[in-house]
Amino acid sequence: MKMASNGALQTIVVPRTRDLGDGFEVRRALPTTQRRMVGPFVFLDQMGPHRFEAGTGLDVRPHPHIGLATVTFLYDGEIMHRDSLGTAQPIRPGDVNWMTAGQGIVHSERSTKEVRHNASSLFGLQCWVALPRKHEDTAPSFSHFKADELPRMEGDGIMATIIAGSFFSRTSPVPTLSDMFYVDVLMQPGARMTIAPEYEEQAVYVVQGSIDLGNDGVFDAGHLLVIRPRQILTVKAGNASVRFMLLGGEPMDGPRGVVWNFVSSSQDRLEQAKQDWEAGRFPDLPGETERIPLPDDLPGKPVFYP
Repeated sequence: MKMASNGALQTIVVPRTRDLGDGFEVRRALPTTQRRMVGPFVFLDQMGPHRFEAGTGLDVRPHPHIGLATVTFLYDGEIMHRDSLGTAQPIRPGDVNWMTAGQGIVHSERSTKEVRHNASSLFGLQCWVALPRKHEDTAPSFSHFKADELPRMEGDGIMATIIAGSFFSRTSPVPTLSDMFYVDVLMQPGARMTIAPEYEEQAVYVVQGSIDLGNDGVFDAGHLLVIRPRQILTVKAGNASVRFMLLGGEPMDGPRGVVWNFVSSSQDRLEQAKQDWEAGRFPDLPGETERIPLPDDLPGKPVFYP
């Protein structure tokens, strides 16, 4: 990662890659040392692209969350989401799963038996959106929207889908709780796009291909590019199509602490969540008996940021 010295970019992040086993890799773009949040986005992982052999698949055992909303968006593959509200919802490319943890929820993410029958692939992004203080302990909820339910902007070689929040004068039906945006953009070769400063904090995550930002440079897939406040960014696709995610929003209403899967503005609340998970006080996930234990190496005190 590095700081951009001039131009429209404020910070350039090259995510670190982690192998979760069997060659399944994730790239973590947020949080990093130099950039912890963009608007309410406190966590951004790229999953894959990965090819599972027949008989194998994704197995993220039941685990808890508080104080955040998760948003899962796939480009390839399928994941079965189950949670302690009783939800059992497959997510497929172009759909969006939005889970508001609030005061506490438990969920798992797995490949189904049907998907495991044959070799399969998986590629997508998963984010955590920190909730405003007044909504941190809201009742948990889950929403799912199919691809054709999300608003789009099309023309001049560009297709932009508003996954969550508002951008390009369009608003997603996803029930967000803060001023934010999350937009999937696909550009054909040679296309140009101007990204206006609609929010104080805005960023681009390059998913596939490369984008040309003029004097700021050319950036390949796997870069998170944080735009300077109130700057207009012009993006050009080269000789191949490019796909990227726009994300951000207004600054949060104060610092946030992150401990394991928990996000909160209160250190006491984070400590309580840890104790509750160890003591079995989170709600059960129907039909599942496994769970991810609380890690032994968690810090004694969370670091609050920004």
